[in-house]
Amino acid sequence: MAFEVKEKKPGQRACDEKDAKGELCLGHLKRWYYDDPHAIFYTVAEEEAINEFGKAGEIYRCERCQTLYRPALADHSTAGQKYEPRAVNLWGDFSAKN
Repeated sequence: MAFEVKEKKPGQRACDEKDAKGELCLGHLKRWYYDDPHAIFYTVAEEEAINEFGKAGEIYRCERCQTLYRPALADHSTAGQKYEPRAVNLWGDFSAKN
């Protein structure tokens, strides 16, 4: 079974796959943790995902139609899970040095 993986657009949070009627799926894209270290056994899809993407691959999956998405490289939104570390001062405020 070969996975068909789409590229996630920057800031995209919903699936843009069309069904047989031509309607958008619009399911929520969730990070797919297919390699659970506490799992006793893996499903066939999880074993194939480990072989294809590796153990630390960042893959998102639609909760409705199960379409797989790779994160966009230029995505700096919260949907891409890439945050810039910033210093916090004594009062709990972020100190911006820009």
